[in-house]
Amino acid sequence: MGDFAKVIALAAERRGGLDVLERALAETKSRTPAEIAATPDDRILAEMTRRIFNAGFASKVIAAKWDGFEAAFDGFDPRRCAALSEERLDALLKDSRIVRHGAKIQSVVANARFLLDLAAEHGSAAKFLADWPDADYVGLLELLKKRGNRLGGDTGMRFLRAIGKPAFIPTGDVVAALIREGVLTKAPGGKGDFKTMQQAFNRWSAETGRDLTEISRILAMSIGDVGHGRPGRH
Repeated sequence: MGDFAKVIALAAERRGGLDVLERALAETKSRTPAEIAATPDDRILAEMTRRIFNAGFASKVIAAKWDGFEAAFDGFDPRRCAALSEERLDALLKDSRIVRHGAKIQSVVANARFLLDLAAEHGSAAKFLADWPDADYVGLLELLKKRGNRLGGDTGMRFLRAIGKPAFIPTGDVVAALIREGVLTKAPGGKGDFKTMQQAFNRWSAETGRDLTEISRILAMSIGDVGHGRPGRH
């Protein structure tokens, strides 16, 4: 595994210059722990739900219906969502304001209860997420998978990035770059591979002062056509 400065230089070359690269990185800037901790837990539940429904559906479909989601789920108030009755859930299955997917509708109830548990344990779910160390990002992913509902894999990663938590996402381009850098030999397939990725990201973060999101995006943008060709997927 080489110095990350070389990866940055390669990404800058492929994007058309370092200034262009930095502007692209600024589009998905992570939030500070204090900013994340100040997020109301209803917005945490809303973002969980958005990412869960985005999985398997076109994001533009979910975006177009999002006002309906907010109304149907009472603004994603965790206490109200955790207490949804069977009658309300049956009604939601017929509610044209939202995407009527039974298991995903049920996930709102399960994740509301999960957030209430975190709030009882830590003051707020947002504070718990904010305080989790980035150096153990894969541990947080595992927790979301075990204690949350439908928050494993890509969904959990994209949820964390959406709330501003630094997050790496092993898209095809990120994996290709990690293989090129000698971190992986193939697409990640288990906990061992994710631990290996975490170690590499931690080293690069210490080397550059950049967070997991920036490093992930730089890796993706180091793959593709030189100049103004296809941007890396991240």
